[in-house]
Amino acid sequence: MTRDQLPLPFPHQPSYAAADFLPAPSNEAARAWLDRTDDWPDHRLALWGSAGCGKTHLLSLWAGRRGARLLAAADLRGLPDLPPQAGVALDDADTPPDEPALLHLLNAVREAHTPVLLAARTPPARWSVKLPDLASRLRSVSAVEILPPEDSLLRALLLRLLSDRQLAVTAGLQDWLLLRLPRSPAALRDAVARLDQTALAAGGAVTRTIAAAVLAEMGAHVPD
Repeated sequence: MTRDQLPLPFPHQPSYAAADFLPAPSNEAARAWLDRTDDWPDHRLALWGSAGCGKTHLLSLWAGRRGARLLAAADLRGLPDLPPQAGVALDDADTPPDEPALLHLLNAVREAHTPVLLAARTPPARWSVKLPDLASRLRSVSAVEILPPEDSLLRALLLRLLSDRQLAVTAGLQDWLLLRLPRSPAALRDAVARLDQTALAAGGAVTRTIAAAVLAEMGAHVPD
């Protein structure tokens, strides 16, 4: 690379392969329910939890195993063609831009006895929807929470995120970061992305100075 060239960051695409999912007690109930699709009340289930807790990953795994159709609520317009008996997985289901489309989807899969898996940040009974019929349908959907992550899961996730981006960070610096970052998978993902960008721009490894600067950007408390 010449002096006039700038390092170009490549978009990082998360992997939703089965081998990349990190099982933990906090997601054990959700995993158990996904293995028992035939037991879902009325063939419907919702996974809910904070950003980055693994909802999309579990949704993708379930859809892949069953050959179900994987959709995002933002793309839900009208009534999509449904694969016979395979099922539908709908991500970000609590933010549908087209409420009638979501209502039609729930009605259609119910009539076809087709399973539908929803993912959102809150349980369906608490979603802010305007259609009374949709609100009624959502109140009857069984929901399972993905609980806040354990220390062991956060540590494993940080190691996985750093490895995915081929960032060499000492165990001591990882401990330092975990003590100061918010206890959420979303915060870890944000921090690692920023570490990658900052280290790339600096042309070197991730140092304590770079880590402190990233935490300061994120508003995390960094004691002197």
